[in-house]
Amino acid sequence: MRPFSGFVLAAGVLLGVLAPARAAAQASPYLPLDDPRLPLIEHLIARGDVADPSPLVRPFRRADAARVLAAADTVAEGGSAELIRALRADLEASGPIQFWRVAGRAGAQAYSHVRRDVLHPLGPDGIRPYAEFTGEAVFGNFIVATRPAAEPRIADDPEWPGRRDLELIWRFPEAYLGAQFKHVTLFYGQMERNWGPAGLPGIGVSDYAYPQAEAAIELGTETFRLHALARTLEDETDDAGGRIHRYFFAHRIGVRVTQRLHLGLWETTVIAGQDREFDARYRNPLTLVLLANQYGLGLDGNVMVGLDARWRVAGRTLLEAQVALDDFQYRENAYPNRYAFTVGASGPLGRRLAWRTLYTQASSLAFRTLDPLENFTTGGVGLGRNFADLDQLTATVSVPGGTRWLFKPELTLLRQGEGRIGNPFPPPGTPSDRTPTLFIGTVERTWRAALGVSGRQGPLEVHANAGFHHVVNAGNQRGRTVDRFEGRLQATLGLSHRGALR
Repeated sequence: MRPFSGFVLAAGVLLGVLAPARAAAQASPYLPLDDPRLPLIEHLIARGDVADPSPLVRPFRRADAARVLAAADTVAEGGSAELIRALRADLEASGPIQFWRVAGRAGAQAYSHVRRDVLHPLGPDGIRPYAEFTGEAVFGNFIVATRPAAEPRIADDPEWPGRRDLELIWRFPEAYLGAQFKHVTLFYGQMERNWGPAGLPGIGVSDYAYPQAEAAIELGTETFRLHALARTLEDETDDAGGRIHRYFFAHRIGVRVTQRLHLGLWETTVIAGQDREFDARYRNPLTLVLLANQYGLGLDGNVMVGLDARWRVAGRTLLEAQVALDDFQYRENAYPNRYAFTVGASGPLGRRLAWRTLYTQASSLAFRTLDPLENFTTGGVGLGRNFADLDQLTATVSVPGGTRWLFKPELTLLRQGEGRIGNPFPPPGTPSDRTPTLFIGTVERTWRAALGVSGRQGPLEVHANAGFHHVVNAGNQRGRTVDRFEGRLQATLGLSHRGALR
């Protein structure tokens, strides 16, 4: 049986039951994580001017964004009213009717280092061309979407998993088909996802790595929501040269306890083995994988358990948290605990601005285990976070520039130990005092002052982030201090055409 067959078969049966019934809602494309409208919507959510259509889960559909903007528009006053109405009009212009759309963009990318993570720069600098094509079609409860991108930059990106021997390299930021009904959404394809507070990669699922094909299902209401997704990861080889199959599964239950409080419980797992199949017990969205791992039959897997919380406290201040536990040790001389967490707060600043602070920490051995084939990675790159043995404090202010642009000043302090997600796990019998819970070896400290800009005006679209870094113990070398500029820029011009499907 193929790895996804059981998962997709169950979804297909469900689709067959639902399809004859009259649909309560039309399908809608997702709002990609690199869409310049998303930072403006996140700004309004942070201010408390707009409800979050999908708490701690991204992306959400354009129709859901339009819905919460429409609800806010009825009471909008003051500084955010114009922005709310402009975003609503923009999203409703491509609203839930049967349509097709094609679009193209072309421009350039410039970068001081080729890796996208500005806090962990790697690779050469450069300026490269960039182009993408988008095709979408929505008919009733079904949607197809694809966005191939020609991106020569990635030939130099050490985290690109594909071929590097081509003059022109293509990738797909989005390519999916879906069936969307009132309480059920089925998905097959790929797109960037992030589970956790906005502004940082999610701990269990994030958009750090390049997107991969997956089967996913989402069901429930605004009060109760279940998400589940399954992927086949890149095969690897063991020490004997055997081919190892690897799989990833994640599921999450979100509950709206009150209008102000939302909680989520999630698990992710990586299973691996020579000639191994995607065991059914690891892709059942209604079981606890941790218990299946401990009490099931056959080989086990590496499981991470997480809890999310989102609470709009008195006034419009928003508190968010994500806590994940990979392993908890209770024996003497065992390995240190493996965990990660993020806490954040945001709220309005004056009539139009918003503030946000985020603190995150990942223990020295987080995201890896004794069997490196079960690390939370694919092709050596993190499925959620890509770096452990660190903590980071970030403060931002978001400033709308009219109704199309967002400016975001940022201050960040990153402390990075020598632990890396791809490093070998300490061998059995290593005393716990030789592997600290946090900060192995010399700690690198990066102080960052930066400005981000994103927006679209007419055919022009810009994503830019530039800052000054003061790095102490650079490269984890004691006494080495480096001052440098880090920047990323993508500027494109585009055209779009849309028509009705009859």
